[in-house]
Amino acid sequence: MLRRTPFYDFHVSSGAKLVDFAGWEMPILYRSILEEAQQTRGKGSIFDISHMGRLHLSGKDVVKFLDRVLTRNVSAQKVGQSRYSLICNPAGGVMDDVIVSRDTKNWIIVCNASNREKINAHLHAVRHQENLDLDMADQTEATAMVALQGPVVIEKLASVLPVDIKALKRFEFVTDSYMLIKFTVFRSGYTGEDGVELILPAKMAGLAMKLLAGKTDRPDASIKPAGLGARDTLRLEAGMPLYGHELSEEIDPLSAGLGWAVDLNKEFIGAAALRKIAEAGPARKLVGLELEGKRIARQGAEIKSAVGASVGAVTSGTLSPTLGKSIAMAYVNAEASDIGTQLSVDLKGTPNPAIVVKLPFYKRAS
Repeated sequence: MLRRTPFYDFHVSSGAKLVDFAGWEMPILYRSILEEAQQTRGKGSIFDISHMGRLHLSGKDVVKFLDRVLTRNVSAQKVGQSRYSLICNPAGGVMDDVIVSRDTKNWIIVCNASNREKINAHLHAVRHQENLDLDMADQTEATAMVALQGPVVIEKLASVLPVDIKALKRFEFVTDSYMLIKFTVFRSGYTGEDGVELILPAKMAGLAMKLLAGKTDRPDASIKPAGLGARDTLRLEAGMPLYGHELSEEIDPLSAGLGWAVDLNKEFIGAAALRKIAEAGPARKLVGLELEGKRIARQGAEIKSAVGASVGAVTSGTLSPTLGKSIAMAYVNAEASDIGTQLSVDLKGTPNPAIVVKLPFYKRAS
């Protein structure tokens, strides 16, 4: 049986089309992917992301433990700071990409829904193998999580939340309470827009939706619900990787262009393998592609060079609502990864011209 988030009743009453996503019954869309993507870029949207894992860690050896399992160095991370990081296997493949945050009494790891059980098992195994003193608790089903993204979001929430949300810098967060509801608000997101992500008790989800988003069913509402379809399109426009597409246990973070989130000067799981890749240089690289015409490149579509040699494959593709262009991310051989390289994508047997472009495809105005 599929799990349901605390916002399930809201999804049903709002006319969402629900689908199975990593074992959760989640909204893929409410109105249309195009409309929801444009709403996010133009005004604001609220996304239910309660399916994502929320793991709490504390104890004497927690910093030592995190520096062992994460690619980022967290020892200097301050209370109220979040960082993007990766958890790798010994071969350097990505087990998951996560956000790790340091609160006053504990650390919070937010992981992908599809990897929650795997990451839980991995973390417990490392703790026991290395005999480290810390406590771990999976808070996923005891809490709810939403993302509010878009240019009007910060101004709107500033009048609702009892914290100075405007003072928060990107990847900063604060924990507070409102009407006896304890919440944690993060200045982060996965759409390329400004906004926040909030964690709160599951039992307060219904009240929180009314407070945060207001009357979302009004045609002129500044914030409306959006589903996973728009979220995927938005993150692709922003050049953000998605696990199972741009990231997997067979893909290393250096090939994915995530070297900035890898500290090769410390001894984490997978570091030795990644040092070898860094020394030799990745054999393949993640690139952005702009396709000629409006046809969409699907995951797995073969990419060929100008002389017809196979040089890679598409990981994600869409017709960008914001740019009006067919865009894709793909892994190609390193020699075919330079900006401006002319390639072609096999679209159901037809070669479609494409050019390597700089990521991200979309970047909001500062």
